[in-house]
Amino acid sequence: MSKRILVVTLLVLAMAGAACAQDTKPLQLSLFNPIQMVPEDTSIKGVSLDLFYTVNADFTGFALSFLGVNKATGNAAGVQWGLGNWVNDGYVHGLQSGIANLCGDRFVGLQSGWLNITKGDLTGVQLGLVNWTEGYFHGWQHGAFNYTVGRFVGLQSGLLNVSEGATSGANLGVVNYAKGTFKGFQGGFVNYAQEMHGLQLGLVNYTKSLDGLQVGLANYNGNKKPLEFMVIVNWSF
Repeated sequence: MSKRILVVTLLVLAMAGAACAQDTKPLQLSLFNPIQMVPEDTSIKGVSLDLFYTVNADFTGFALSFLGVNKATGNAAGVQWGLGNWVNDGYVHGLQSGIANLCGDRFVGLQSGWLNITKGDLTGVQLGLVNWTEGYFHGWQHGAFNYTVGRFVGLQSGLLNVSEGATSGANLGVVNYAKGTFKGFQGGFVNYAQEMHGLQLGLVNYTKSLDGLQVGLANYNGNKKPLEFMVIVNWSF
């Protein structure tokens, strides 16, 4: 009986998919792509429910994957909730929540999961074990490992915070590493900034050029003005 029910369900979804081949539909029901009510080249504006895996073009609304992945090949606006949430090349405005979240372009909102990746700019919050943004970041990253490639404005908090581009704001972590110019506050056991404008507070503070204050057990200032190395406090203004 259970096998018959499964076969009937698959046939119904397949026939419904053929009947729904239009630009936008309000409802998606799916077991796994391509066994889904609405074909993958059609957009959803409403609700999408799948068991394992569903794919659509643009998505607007609420998407829930019970045991798998929500995927949009275009843009997404609203909520994606599942083990994995994947927006291939477009933007996301809203929430992605799952074990792994990926946005291929600009993200505005909240990414929450074990692994959060945004390939473009991000305005908002990333909360997870690993947070990774390759474009301009404006907001808050919180996790075990936080990484940004482009310009960063906001707060990084976690075990290891790394910023490749110019950074303005605050780093709070065990290790803070700013490869470019840093303006603001670094607080942790080890703080590094290529060029520091502000305050470093930690056991070890290191910068190649200081315009501000270092407070810690060991403080190194590469521009040597007035001192290259000093315990407790070092400064350059």
